[in-house]
Amino acid sequence: MATENSDNPPAPPPPAPSLPQYPEMIMAAIEALNDSNGSNKSAIATYIESTYGDLPPAHATLLAHHLNKMKQSGELVLVKNNYMKPDPNAPPKRGRGRPPKPKVPLPPGTVVSPPRPRGRPPKPRDPFSPQPEPKSPSGTGRPRGRPPKKAKTATGAPRGRGRPPKVKPAVAPVGC
Repeated sequence: MATENSDNPPAPPPPAPSLPQYPEMIMAAIEALNDSNGSNKSAIATYIESTYGDLPPAHATLLAHHLNKMKQSGELVLVKNNYMKPDPNAPPKRGRGRPPKPKVPLPPGTVVSPPRPRGRPPKPRDPFSPQPEPKSPSGTGRPRGRPPKKAKTATGAPRGRGRPPKVKPAVAPVGC
């Protein structure tokens, strides 16, 4: 049995040489490659590998993840499989579908009414008519809808497959 003192926790592993964050490395690679058509994923990966030597084993996965994340957030633009910085003068890219109507700001002090209920409005009730009696259950005593399936009960021999054979009537013996 090993006697370990719980007061002294194990020493933390030595800190790895600090790498910049992936978005910073990607932006530096795109700026350094300085291609007018943008840089593809493999060119960015080789530049990062040559500049920063000690990369994690999951470098390719991390690079792909951060490239997709930067593309979704608008930090990078993907044109013909090449990543480039977005043009600052270009209008922002619209999403799919019809754009929402612009909301007009309401003047202060306006009370917002709740939205109209969905569906067909109820018929107006005549205040002078007598109250209808609540409907009693129908006289048959059967619930609405299709009845539930009956549980199988094993009675006798199980039936075979297909159509049953024709039953031949018993013939009375002909006697003289």
